[in-house]
Amino acid sequence: MVEAAVRHVTRKKLVTIYLHSTAQEAAKRMRSKKVSSLVVVEKGDAPVGIVTERDLVRNVCSRDISSDSVLIQEIMSSPIVTIDVDASIEQAADKMIQNKMRHLLITENDRIYGIITPSDFTIYLTENLNMDEVNARILQSLKEDVESQ
Repeated sequence: MVEAAVRHVTRKKLVTIYLHSTAQEAAKRMRSKKVSSLVVVEKGDAPVGIVTERDLVRNVCSRDISSDSVLIQEIMSSPIVTIDVDASIEQAADKMIQNKMRHLLITENDRIYGIITPSDFTIYLTENLNMDEVNARILQSLKEDVESQ
């Protein structure tokens, strides 16, 4: 299988929220747009961070804090970690693992192009892996383990 570029699995649907918005506004925006993250922007729409559902749960809900009193800038991840649109899917996955992140922004010519998440990897793998071959390898490995005991 030839390694595809990130551009082939990147979602271009990016939803933004302003830096001085509240966590409650972020949660409502995520729900209405059916996304799990928002790109945080300053005036002029310059991206400065990202806020995810996980950020809301860990930094607001679990602390029993009112979501309308927490600003996005207090809970967002920053600086933004990015990868070029022509990087391989493997490079993107490695970068996400190294940075312990589940949302990676994709850039093209220093501009935000899109976002990739674990569900995008799942869709790609499901569509592009020969599952019969993978299952055969797993079974062979299990068989070898049993025979070596």
